[in-house]
Amino acid sequence: MLHSIEIVGDGVGPHLLITAGVHGDEYEPMVACRELAKYFTAGRSQLRGRVTIVPCVNIAAFERGTRTADDGLDLARTCPGKSDGKPTEQVAHALSELIRAADLYIDLHTGGVAYRIFPLAGYVLHRDEKVLERQRRMAQAFNLPLIWGTAPNLNGRSLSVARDAGVPAIYAEYLGGSDCTVEGVRDYIDGCLNVAAEFDMLDRMRPTNRVQYVKEDPRDNSGFLQLGHPSPLTGIFEASVKLGDHVMTGGRLGTVTTVGGDEQAEVVAGATGLVIMLPGLPKVLKDQATAMVVEVE
Repeated sequence: MLHSIEIVGDGVGPHLLITAGVHGDEYEPMVACRELAKYFTAGRSQLRGRVTIVPCVNIAAFERGTRTADDGLDLARTCPGKSDGKPTEQVAHALSELIRAADLYIDLHTGGVAYRIFPLAGYVLHRDEKVLERQRRMAQAFNLPLIWGTAPNLNGRSLSVARDAGVPAIYAEYLGGSDCTVEGVRDYIDGCLNVAAEFDMLDRMRPTNRVQYVKEDPRDNSGFLQLGHPSPLTGIFEASVKLGDHVMTGGRLGTVTTVGGDEQAEVVAGATGLVIMLPGLPKVLKDQATAMVVEVE
């Protein structure tokens, strides 16, 4: 069901699972996983432990060039799935089995075609303090500008499977759109290697710290990007801000105008903080998220 690459090192250590392509239109993670497989295979003698890499979890969605496969189910809302269910449910079931077998888990994402996301490493605020502390270490080691700890109550996701299994897990987000940026691939490769080194799976010099913001938000549904500032209209969204900008409550995030120009509405910030998500396309539908603001210092 899933094409996975397993590299067993000559030394003793934990089992790290790295996945990409949960959504079919997120490309930097897939390329990064391909290169990571080469790296770990070539360095097997220096590896302590085991690495399992899935370069593209959702092959059917990738072949369509879309977020989801033909059945329309979002894999990131379908876990733990069913072994005898719809195609996406079967993929979710196979992914969940891999997650439960791991000691550490990294799930790589982008905003896909629909969104652009400020580079971040995130985790759920696990109720087990030992798991939570490991997740904090993983996110810090991944070394992207934002670390975001969010509510543990969101289900259907790869990280909710890890949560229930007690497997320390992080996810990462990095821009989006139809590009596959060199910088995104590089930072994802470095991030995964940094996490492996943090848990003594390989020898690697600790990088210069690039983390600018750390935010933990335990409120229900925090981390649910698709709930951010829903559009009041179907139309064209013209942003007034960029990713990484700081905004104040009530500040203008952008304007939505119907195609014919007969209606227009402003979208204003509901909080003071950092803009971490914007649409990937100018077209937005009514009630579609237009922005996410994280309340950082």
